[in-house]
Amino acid sequence: MSPRAGTFCWRLLVALLYAFLLAPLAVVLVVSFDTRPYLSFPPATVSLHSYAAVLRNPAFRHAGLTSLTVGAAAASLSLVLGTAAAFALARGTFRGRAYVQWLFLSPMLVPHIVLAVGLMMTLQPLGLLDTLGGLVLAHIGITVPYTTRIVSSSLAALDRSCEEAARLHGATPWQTFARVILPGLRPGLVAAGLIAFLFSFDESVIALFIAGNDATTLPLAIYQYIQFRTDPQVAALSVLVVALTMIPVAIVERGISLRRAVGG
Repeated sequence: MSPRAGTFCWRLLVALLYAFLLAPLAVVLVVSFDTRPYLSFPPATVSLHSYAAVLRNPAFRHAGLTSLTVGAAAASLSLVLGTAAAFALARGTFRGRAYVQWLFLSPMLVPHIVLAVGLMMTLQPLGLLDTLGGLVLAHIGITVPYTTRIVSSSLAALDRSCEEAARLHGATPWQTFARVILPGLRPGLVAAGLIAFLFSFDESVIALFIAGNDATTLPLAIYQYIQFRTDPQVAALSVLVVALTMIPVAIVERGISLRRAVGG
């Protein structure tokens, strides 16, 4: 096989893979414009009725606001804790540092169903089930490993000579951090905060065990809705959720490279 033919076959394989991955999203997008009270492809008629119904649905609006609130709070606190942990693990020298590093990264290796059961048993005696505070604490537990890992990679990529130069010229440790380290970490911090927010916003397994009637997240509201009905509202809401998660990623990717920010 000639090199040109091999390149063509490789590109064709990649195109087929992308088509396979994007086909379900395309079907959901098309079905969301249907007017029939059930899911069917292709749609009989095209309308924005389902999108208007989603925006008028008080359960979806309340659940969306809850997911945004919990996601923003969990991402902010996770970013602070993850950055502090990254500095301790990357710059600190103490006994058992490797074990502490594995401890911070262990939630990435444990199935979420196991974490959900453990979090439920931990939060229940504290009276934090079905509360925003309980959801935030639970989501911090699953997002801190990602913020720690991303900030650690960004911290390892920093040029230490800039910090040494700042200190040689009389900068205090806080001035060095604020004017040298923090600007260098900004792409990694933005990427870590965004990824933490997206993980929190899309989390559904833990919400099944932690959330309830008073604190219902959007994934849980979708799950509860499709238990009793399947109509284009579900498809329309899915399209809106995908758009809500992809738009900030596209904006951040345009400003900074996420691959470079996470140390890839």
